[in-house]
Amino acid sequence: MTTELRRLRNYINGEFRDAADGRTIDVINPVTGEVYAASPLSGQADVDAAMDAAGAAFPAWRDTTPAERQRLLLKIADAFEERAEDLIAAESENTGKPLALVRSEEVPPMVDQIRFFAGAARMLEGRSAGEYMEGFTSMVRREPVGVCAQVAPWNYPMMMAVWKFAPALAAGNTVVLKPSDTTPASTVLIAEIIGSIVPKGVFNVICGDRDTGRAMVEHPTPAMASITGSVRAGMQVATSAAKDLKRVHLELGGKAPVVVFEDTDIAKAVEDIAVAGYFNAGQDCTAATRVLVHESIHDAFVEALAKAAAETKTGAPDDEDVLFGPLNNANQLAQVSGFIDRLPAHAKVEAGGHRVGDKGYFYAATVVSGLKQDDEIIQNEVFGPVITVQSFTDEAQALEWANGVEYALASSVWTKDHARAMRMSKALDFGCVWINTHIPLVAEMPHGGFKQSGYGKDLSAYGFDDYTRIKHVMTSLDG
Repeated sequence: MTTELRRLRNYINGEFRDAADGRTIDVINPVTGEVYAASPLSGQADVDAAMDAAGAAFPAWRDTTPAERQRLLLKIADAFEERAEDLIAAESENTGKPLALVRSEEVPPMVDQIRFFAGAARMLEGRSAGEYMEGFTSMVRREPVGVCAQVAPWNYPMMMAVWKFAPALAAGNTVVLKPSDTTPASTVLIAEIIGSIVPKGVFNVICGDRDTGRAMVEHPTPAMASITGSVRAGMQVATSAAKDLKRVHLELGGKAPVVVFEDTDIAKAVEDIAVAGYFNAGQDCTAATRVLVHESIHDAFVEALAKAAAETKTGAPDDEDVLFGPLNNANQLAQVSGFIDRLPAHAKVEAGGHRVGDKGYFYAATVVSGLKQDDEIIQNEVFGPVITVQSFTDEAQALEWANGVEYALASSVWTKDHARAMRMSKALDFGCVWINTHIPLVAEMPHGGFKQSGYGKDLSAYGFDDYTRIKHVMTSLDG
């Protein structure tokens, strides 16, 4: 007896459709390692159709009033709440995440973020109109950029879709969004929800692989390309977009330093850092995975962290005692395992360091100590439930090592010394610095990095501004 696979479909110009040539990709449940759905493998014809739809819809959507866009976004937020259990189920099947954590930690922020951008739609800002030259009045118009080609990642497929479409739609742009090829289910459901609310062509979803994403970015219609993904993918997008000078918005990798000074409450810091490092199986570009601890408390900290890791459970989505589910796919399991397999002789695995079970892609919460600054696992993003620990001697060394990577997205400082916290927050070369905490985000504050972590901001008024363009209008007062 064979079970028929669920068939996912693209959403283009207000209707669901298969890929034009009928090709599909198998979608695998990371909990079981088994195929559960078939997703379109969209080609050039599908990209053309989606871009044509978004391009045709743009003038009317651009000309809607901010109040109308706000009303529809608020309606989308309400619909997300009403369909919350459907979204949770789809996201968990996508990713293997614990149902309880998707319910408590993802859906409420997503709804809040949509409502924030609904409000932002009516808060367009520019310099005051005035006579900056005698006899002439100048004013600034803030306008949508046009069609936005957007690519979301597999670690937070649902939430990152919100971070993409909400500011874009609020600003008056139309959207063609592509989920990762391993996690399309929740995005297709989002298309169903949004499609019932906004005019056809305003929001489109096409599924596919990296070639589909490349075709979207290289297409002549979009005025902007936005991606959350790896550094390599971001560089490829920036290179492709440069050919016709598209605007680019990149949120890429991270290697967040967590600097723990000697005056820190070890028990409290370990508890918070373990959650921030292992949540979502460490598949978070802001995860607290690179800990730098003052030498005077290093051994006690490592002992406590190893104990916390050993007590941290991974398992099935319906198990309410687990902190995280599986890694997203077989390639990611191989990548995380490879980092541990290649550890240098001076490194020590204090906890974990192995796969859990023989079904699905589960990996144990891991702690590695004894590392040096130039070790591979310190310099490169693991993107798994692995926390490394280094011992530093003083503030200067901690800062040097914290900044000594190519990523610059997020960081944290743990100390009771206010002046030290302020010095470190100024000197840390990262887009976000948390003090005595790590990983909380709010819609009102920007999220984005420097260096190889990309450029552009998500969330906040800054993220909204990224989806607008500025026009100067000057008129003569002589008639």
